[in-house]
Amino acid sequence: MSEIPACPLCAMENTYPDGENYVCADCGHEWPRVAVEAADAGLQVRDVNGNLLNEGDTVTVIKDLKVKGSSIPLKQGTVIRNIHLVEDDAEHIEGSSDKIKGLVLKVCFLKKA
Repeated sequence: MSEIPACPLCAMENTYPDGENYVCADCGHEWPRVAVEAADAGLQVRDVNGNLLNEGDTVTVIKDLKVKGSSIPLKQGTVIRNIHLVEDDAEHIEGSSDKIKGLVLKVCFLKKA
């Protein structure tokens, strides 16, 4: 487990674990340890098959998709290279295909290539 975090209320580092909570000895504020551990784990983006997606990966579209603002649909099998993970959003990625630039796609329509 990582080091004990500073108090989110008063920012003092005089904190200690107490059961399932952290407690600040200076201001008396208590907050759950689970919330801190989930924040430390980071954002995990997974494709339709459950594979972990990382920044810069290549993905493939699994079904034909209509693209808002474009008359060109994304066909099944279209490759999206060098994806960018959307901050604080595990359900969307940003990327570009050969024909359409600046796409935001839901990961439920993508599989890792």
